[in-house]
Amino acid sequence: MLETQITQIPAELPRSDHHKNLIACQVACPVHTDARGYVRAIADGDFEQAYLIARGPNPFASICGRICGAPCELSCRRGKIPRTDDDGSFVALDRPIAIRALKRFVCEAYGAEARPPDQILQALRSHVSQIAGDAEEMAFLLRAATQGRLIPAHGDGVAIIGSGPAGLSAAHDLALLGFTPVVFELEEVAAGMLAVGVPEYRLPRELIRREVAVIEALGVKIRCSSKIGQDVSFRSLRENFSSVIIAVGAKRPRALGLPGEQGPGVYGGVDFLRAVALGESLRLGSDVVVIGGGNVAYDVARTVVRQAAYDAARVAARLSATRRVRLISLETLEEMPADTVEIREGEEEGIERLSGWGPVAIQRGERGNVVGLEIKQCLRVYDEQKRFAPKFDEANRQILNCDTILIAAGQAPDLSFLDEGGTDVEQFRPGWPKVDPVTLMTTAKGVFVAGDLAHGTRLLIDAVASGKKAARSVYEYVTGRALHPETLMSFIRLDRYQRERRYEQIRRVELSTASAQERLREPTAQVEKCFTSNEAMREASRCLDCGVTPVFDGNRCILCGGCADVCPTLCLKIIPLAALKPTPDIAELLGSELGDEPNLEKNSAILKDEDRCIRCALCVARCPADAIAMERVSFQTEWRTA
Repeated sequence: MLETQITQIPAELPRSDHHKNLIACQVACPVHTDARGYVRAIADGDFEQAYLIARGPNPFASICGRICGAPCELSCRRGKIPRTDDDGSFVALDRPIAIRALKRFVCEAYGAEARPPDQILQALRSHVSQIAGDAEEMAFLLRAATQGRLIPAHGDGVAIIGSGPAGLSAAHDLALLGFTPVVFELEEVAAGMLAVGVPEYRLPRELIRREVAVIEALGVKIRCSSKIGQDVSFRSLRENFSSVIIAVGAKRPRALGLPGEQGPGVYGGVDFLRAVALGESLRLGSDVVVIGGGNVAYDVARTVVRQAAYDAARVAARLSATRRVRLISLETLEEMPADTVEIREGEEEGIERLSGWGPVAIQRGERGNVVGLEIKQCLRVYDEQKRFAPKFDEANRQILNCDTILIAAGQAPDLSFLDEGGTDVEQFRPGWPKVDPVTLMTTAKGVFVAGDLAHGTRLLIDAVASGKKAARSVYEYVTGRALHPETLMSFIRLDRYQRERRYEQIRRVELSTASAQERLREPTAQVEKCFTSNEAMREASRCLDCGVTPVFDGNRCILCGGCADVCPTLCLKIIPLAALKPTPDIAELLGSELGDEPNLEKNSAILKDEDRCIRCALCVARCPADAIAMERVSFQTEWRTA
């Protein structure tokens, strides 16, 4: 008689941080915003509470509601749930919750867009006092420092170079920690690349001013039009302040070194965006080529289209044809780093795309003007090790006739101001200082970095997190008192847990956008519209509320299988222990529970796939032994001084 071969199923035991990692959106956020918390508050109609949760750890919540790259959405478990037809056949994976758009909705209702700084700060004070008990008022906004007892600094001055999201986030937290931050900004307006690098059709300038005003209301001083190395030396900052944070960002466009690149008609993409933002004149032709495949390249190309359409509307009699805008990238359409929405909306606005081509040389006419761009086909961008190593078909070339070229293929920082008083700040390559990854301190004592200089060019929310981290390091450096993080977990049994009717079948609510014609009528016209309250509540009700999970009591379970039978996503499975793929931790558990020689055939285990569980609680209702309960877990980090 042949023995039946049992197919062993791989499984893993929950780790000590299992419950925290259930809330994937919060874990994915660099500042650990409780996205689940504010999304569920929206579903319940408590919009102000939702705003306060979103704003707690993030001084740029309103701006993030417009332009954040939303790593929380990439991790959203709703996007991993399979959708099926009526007959049960697989259709596709569901789509994540529109977390960023929901944040914008509550910010427009209760954030900097809707209220003056003093009202926002007072609302946040009241919110924190409710959740933090006797938390010290000086730390009322710091979600990472609210619940702990911190001994404040005594007004020590800290100089911050750069008023972008990293610099202002550092200033925000330093003010709360008892310092007097002074921010030095090169441009005539605060907020760095948010103000001069992000097009106004994505981010209204008035919103930026209002968000910055809340930070200033904490006592932060911002000195615009201050060029370090010219208006004030780096040496003087080190002499007059207890520490210095460099948060200049990567604002200098990276040259490609192409023949013919130097000269009129060729501009850096970020230089073009800055000129438009500040109302400066930059001469463009009628046939523009943008080099690059990322979001910045699309910002540049879409801004060119808007300027052209606006100019045509004003001086139509002087223009013989609509300006042509083409975008070329090494990457294919599938590989392009730009967001899909940018590519789609760019095409709607008339941007022509040539994917899989690389620039060779810029051709110039007799008067030195740009007349064309030579390009060649790119066969691959990355090698087998995922390293940037483009390979080209040298024989497949073409000439793009054009009169203007904008290069948006990367940026680099400018640290030339270190020549006076900062030579002890070592750099592993020009513009990129050596940095302690834990403290963000450079090789020079008391000199820290934040933002791009700390981690390279990343998302806005990464810059915010970096600025907050730099602020904590400055606190420890200046005061000599260490800050110790402590993660606090809470578990609450939900005896009357219920969900919105048919929530699992609700499809993602699509954001309304202005038509291409509306967008091009006015360069600053907003493309993306905001949810209505009904749309926001409907979309928020799709949230799986991953902080809630069914908890099983093995002592009460009778292994009837009812929970697995009723599970709509088949996330539960009861199997004999012999079917488990053996691992050291599972073997150790079985030994401690069942002895050295457990009978694996007569004992069973319940397997649960967390990514498929939709928190419907049908297993709780079905269990005849009251062995399953719904339980909510939440976590937050406290920072305490030693």
